[in-house]
Formats: sequence, structure tokens, C-alpha cells
Amino acid sequence: MKKELVSLLICPACLPEEVQLQVSVREISRGDIEAGELLCPQCRRVYPIEGGVADLDPNAGPAGKPAANKYETPPVLSSYLWSHYADMLEDESASDAYRRWASLMEPHAGLAVDAGAAVGRFTFEMSRKCDLAVGVDNSRAFIRAARELMQRRGIAVPLKQEGNIFSESVLSLPPEWDSDRVEFIVADALALPFRAGSAASLASLNLIDKVPRPLRHLEEMNRVARAAGAQFLLSDPFSWSEEAAHEDEWLGGRTSGPFAGRGLDNVIALLAGNPARLPPRWEIRSRGEIWWKIRTHANHFEQIRSCYVKAHR
Repeated sequence: MKKELVSLLICPACLPEEVQLQVSVREISRGDIEAGELLCPQCRRVYPIEGGVADLDPNAGPAGKPAANKYETPPVLSSYLWSHYADMLEDESASDAYRRWASLMEPHAGLAVDAGAAVGRFTFEMSRKCDLAVGVDNSRAFIRAARELMQRRGIAVPLKQEGNIFSESVLSLPPEWDSDRVEFIVADALALPFRAGSAASLASLNLIDKVPRPLRHLEEMNRVARAAGAQFLLSDPFSWSEEAAHEDEWLGGRTSGPFAGRGLDNVIALLAGNPARLPPRWEIRSRGEIWWKIRTHANHFEQIRSCYVKAHR
């Protein structure tokens, strides 16, 4: 973890109170903290830094171990690496979704936060547009892979062909993506470990329908965003499911209740100040849709339409 990030970090377990974390360094290499702990002086929580990865997920179990989930498995990691980087592997089945999402963002000074960063494509894209882009995800496997890319500038991508038959492609990062301007941490999108008003841009791509409390995610993104001089990109297929969140928590896909109707319309209304849950209000600059793909094996792909809103304040 980059040392410069420490000054921005607070204890996610103490929210809504913002308590600055203290760092204890055991190993450092070229400005990166390779091993150590982040300590909360109030709740006494200890967040480990191991192999350069800071684990700031307040929901981790004993010894920092997460509950088992599909996003920690090799097949899903492979699928997401393909989804993020297949165009760079010159795969004819790839989409250009991440380039299109990145094209919606304006350059700026300061911090960019990519919530639900997965294996990091959008975070790397943002390294060309800001001082520091931080990718956040609660999948340790995803964050380790993204950080390996950051450090080694390349990674072997295993691709399932059929059954137990795999091929391997080598991904190399383009030189314009600056590893000095990128970091990845394990954290919860419902309890972001950043000070209020610390981010000049924020992105939530294909995430809001995967968290148990979608409105809480929006409130956290809003808390971390600057009160002025900020931009926010949210894009999602709005595939609401009881597996991810109780129907009462959905921000769309309902026939009654405060968030009846379509998810994108309700998110836009929230950002625009109706109701006043995300002050100060955001100005809606654009909305649209971007298609993206995910690959299970050589003969199985899923194509998804993700509806986006881009807002400024």
C-alpha cells in the first residue's frame, strides 16, 4: 500500500464517526508498505497489510478471514480478468465497455475512488486523469490480481476453453497507465475507509445491485465526494435479486414503495435531490447505456446492458 494513502484513511468500523487510522510499518519497499497494520485508536481494531494489500473490510471474520463467496474462486477471477482486459488481449469477442466508461470522466487533480473495482481496469484508466486512483473491492482475489498487475505490469490470464481445458494469455499494461498513480485496497462499498470530501471523482460500475444496502452505498459515495468540484459515474444493469438484497432495499424493480419503478430513474432522482438524501445535490450531465460482456468459457458468454448516469457538483 502506498504510504501517501495513509493520511486519507479512517476506521470504517467507527462510521459515521471518522477516526484517523494510525499505521505501524513492519516492511517497506520503494515507498510501498508491504507488511504492517493500520490501527484504530478508538475501537482498537487492527487492519492488516500483507503482501502490500491493506484489508480494511470491517466485516472480515477471525484473523481477517472473509466469508466464502464466489468472487474468491479461480473461475470467477478468470472471467473478470477477461471481461476487463479482453480488448487488450485482442480477443475478437471483447467489448469496449471500460474504455467507454473511462471516456465519460474528466481529468482532475486529487483522488479518484473506484468502488467495486474488481480486477482494476477502470482504476488503471483513471491513472491518466488524476493524481491517485484507488480501486476498492471486498474480493481479496480480485484485489491481489489487480495489485499484481500494478506492480509487475503484466499477468498471466488463465482462460477456460471447455471443462478442465485451459489456455493462457499474457496481459501487459500499456505505458500510459501509471502504476505510481494507482492503488488497490480491500474494503466494503457500504463503509468506505476514506475521509469525507476526500474524492474528486467516484465510480460505481455494476455494483449497486450486488450490495445488501444499495442506498447506503450511495450515501457512502456521497460522503466521500467533495461538496463541490466532484464528478460521479454510476452504471448498472439493475439486476435486482433477493440473493443480493432484500426487496425492501432495492432502489428499483418494485411496483410499490418509495423506490417503485426503474432503478436508473430513482438513482437520478436521488442524486438530483429528490428526496434530499444526498446533499448537496448533484447536477445530472448525461445518461445512457453501455453493453459489456463476461466470459465463462470459450463457448459461453453473457452480454449485459449497463445503464449509466454521470453527475457533477
